[in-house]
Amino acid sequence: MSNLDRLKLLEQFATDEPKDPFNWYALALETQKKQPEKALEYFQKLLTEFPDYLPTYYPAAHFLASLDKLEEAKYTFEKGISLAKDQSELKTLRELQNAFQNFLFENDLDL
Repeated sequence: MSNLDRLKLLEQFATDEPKDPFNWYALALETQKKQPEKALEYFQKLLTEFPDYLPTYYPAAHFLASLDKLEEAKYTFEKGISLAKDQSELKTLRELQNAFQNFLFENDLDL
C-alpha cells in the first residue's frame, strides 16, 4: 500500500469515526514528514478535542520541538506527564519524563 493510499484510508477512517482519537493520531503520525502543516493541525485537534488521549503527548511534543515551537513543546511534555500521573500509566510517565529531560538539555531550557 502506498503512502497516499494509506493516507486516504486513514482520512476515511477519521471521517467515518471522528470521535475515535486513534484515527486522528494515526493521521498526525503519517503526515509528520511530508505534510507538517497537516500534522500540526491533527496534533492540535488531538490535544484540544481529546486531551485525555495519552499516546498523543510524546510524539506531539517532539513534533512541536522539531518545528522550533519550544514553549508549546515544553507545555505539551508537562501536560502529558501530568496526565500520565493522573492515569497511573507509569511506563508512559517514565518515557515522557526522560524525553522531557532530554528536550530541556538539548534546548538549554530550565523547568
